[in-house]
Amino acid sequence: METLAGQRPRLRPDVLLSEPLLRGPKTVHLVKDPVNGRSFEVGPREGFLMARLDGARTLAEIGDAYAGAFGKRLGEAHWRHLLHLLGSRGLLESGGGPVTGPEPAPRAERPHNGLLRGSVRLVADAHATATRLHRATGFLLRGPWPALLLALVIAAEAAKIARLGELLDGVERVFGNPVLLAGVATLLWCSTALHELAHGVAARHHGGRVGEIGLRWRLPVVIMYCTVENYPWLSTRRHRIVVAAAGAMANLLFLLPFTAWWLAAPPGATREALAGLLFLGSLQALAMLVPLPPLDGYTIVGQALGATGLAESSRRYLALALRRDPAAAAYPRRARVAYTAYGAGAALVAGLLLTALVLLATALLTP
Repeated sequence: METLAGQRPRLRPDVLLSEPLLRGPKTVHLVKDPVNGRSFEVGPREGFLMARLDGARTLAEIGDAYAGAFGKRLGEAHWRHLLHLLGSRGLLESGGGPVTGPEPAPRAERPHNGLLRGSVRLVADAHATATRLHRATGFLLRGPWPALLLALVIAAEAAKIARLGELLDGVERVFGNPVLLAGVATLLWCSTALHELAHGVAARHHGGRVGEIGLRWRLPVVIMYCTVENYPWLSTRRHRIVVAAAGAMANLLFLLPFTAWWLAAPPGATREALAGLLFLGSLQALAMLVPLPPLDGYTIVGQALGATGLAESSRRYLALALRRDPAAAAYPRRARVAYTAYGAGAALVAGLLLTALVLLATALLTP
């Protein structure tokens, strides 16, 4: 019989294993079985081993690599425990199939739809819809297009900032005219729909799978939504940041033709209405980039820092640090820097937003 050290177990190739992520004082890997939808976390040592169970390397070879990385060799009991754990979850292959068939996760019942709140799917196969949209627009995510579009957006936003007073006058005009307000609100809702679809197209471009596209309502608000099933497991951190930022980028791109129209329009009612639309549309897009949960900006910052549960982890660490609790010293340096930076940045952003809202309200309410 083949010895345990000579075996070449293989993790099922469809099992998703994330890169190392900070969670509190620990480093974790997120694991998901796409067959039954179950997910869980493992530590860096288990993640190191799972990433190398490829069917090509023997356990002895993986053990040598583990000893080099962690300064400790695994005994046979450790190997048996790991293989039993993975096999019992159906994550290992044997003879071309799972060692133990994955048990289906309990079907999550969709919340009952009511008059005041609920959701409904708009398409039967959201991933196929995202694929069709990607065929038509995916070129914008390749070659020189991303840089060109970003330059156009920055130039358009700079033009708006230079004429901020005119935009504020336009907002006052829009809110003072119910017909204009209804028209602007309709266009902004369409921009929100494009925001969600952009997330799906970007995810499809970078290997993600779109799970649902639908409508969600919390009356009086009705919004579109798009879910990406394997977002934390996309291949690189840069790809995850692109997917998270795609929505706000779509909002700003939606405003480009209206910006050109506004700049070319003569003074008058049309120019004022366009100014109001541009201010509110830019505000909508940039608000999504604020690094506070559950906004896209929070997801972007979490990915940039390589952390999951960033807000809660930062709150807990800063509470310990402010109390000078010895438990704060258990956090590694990387975690201390990330949580302190996020906590300070979030407080600064919240303060700036409050100040901006006060100034905006003053400007709009003052004759």
